[in-house]
Amino acid sequence: MTIRVSRLANGMRVVTDAMDSVETVSLGVWVDVGTRHEPKEINGVAHVLEHMAFKGTTRRSALEIAAEIEAVGGHLNAYTSREHTAYYAKVMKPDVSLAVDILADILQHSTFEPAELERERAVILQEIGQAQDTPEDIIYDYLQEQAFPDQPMGRPVLGRAPIIRTIGRDAVAGYLSRNYAAPGMVLAAAGNCDHDAVVALAERTFAALPARSHAATEPARYVGGEYREDRDLEQVHVLLGFPGFAFADPDYHAASVVSAALGGGMSSRLFQEIREKRGLVYSIYSFSHSYSDGGLFGVYAGTGEREAAELLPVLCDEIRKLDRGLDLVELDRARAQLKAGLLMSLEATSARAEHHGNHVLVFDRPFDAADIIRRIDAVDAAAVARVAARLIAARPTFAALGPIGAVEDYDRLARRLAA
Repeated sequence: MTIRVSRLANGMRVVTDAMDSVETVSLGVWVDVGTRHEPKEINGVAHVLEHMAFKGTTRRSALEIAAEIEAVGGHLNAYTSREHTAYYAKVMKPDVSLAVDILADILQHSTFEPAELERERAVILQEIGQAQDTPEDIIYDYLQEQAFPDQPMGRPVLGRAPIIRTIGRDAVAGYLSRNYAAPGMVLAAAGNCDHDAVVALAERTFAALPARSHAATEPARYVGGEYREDRDLEQVHVLLGFPGFAFADPDYHAASVVSAALGGGMSSRLFQEIREKRGLVYSIYSFSHSYSDGGLFGVYAGTGEREAAELLPVLCDEIRKLDRGLDLVELDRARAQLKAGLLMSLEATSARAEHHGNHVLVFDRPFDAADIIRRIDAVDAAAVARVAARLIAARPTFAALGPIGAVEDYDRLARRLAA
């Protein structure tokens, strides 16, 4: 397996990860813009663009885009996040040129026909409605908004329904023309591919991309606070969050280790204490989400109405206990979980392409599994203590959704964490 990186004349980067043992290639274009790069009045436009890119170009109709990729047994998809947007495909080795051509076409020559926009607007509104009906999903938007209020980082990726109903073609096309530029785009491919051939394809097909500098955004400012919504549900869904660790933070990997030990599996502290010993929840886990200039560290739990009053004090106690550190067995187990998860993911071409695409955008270098493993192994007791101290010293963010009558108030919750 060989990883190579090239930069085109317009600034677009191309990274390939050759795997001669497979017959497929996963490839895509990762763009360094997302929800946080939107003007407030068109929140959701990045996600609308992601949908509309597949709805027709000057060369292909929406049906032809789908039919051409599926005629060779491949598939095409995309996603939007707060900082990135990705358009990706998986095909057999002989069909790489087709996949690159389609990706280049939809990202440079989409027509955004008004009739297609109206149809897709209805689809996106249904997607928003589905998210609203899924408490375990929508509560993350509520947490994000409270952690980063009145700023781009706090806005929902899907957008808000009233805005989506009014977004027009010019807003979508304008967002693309302002923000999609070659220096902020990476073509990543993993599988049975030839680097020089992929670079040649990219040089030919992505020539229309502008070479100007990529998008800027307002810095993320963590604030903290709470959101509560009394809703007729079977469970109370709660999220407790803290300011997290940026990608370049020296303790980025230590935060992942702490998260794994706290709530990363069935042997974790939260699962054992709160589910196994006390039976207070069915689902509980921790997470460490990172951004270019910050992040969110937190815990999700779904509990019964009667159990909610007992859950939060125990949860706060477990977070407070982090300042005592992890014992050697816990630390080793958490590091092993992260390393195994990383290495297992690399068995899939799609995961490799995604790792490289995101890594080049964030760090300007391809993903290096050996380097990541070294950094995970380097997490020691001192690093764990630094992470714990930063979490406990911060103002928490709290979100609760469901029958919340027994959920204690924010000030008392904050005092438990600070005690």
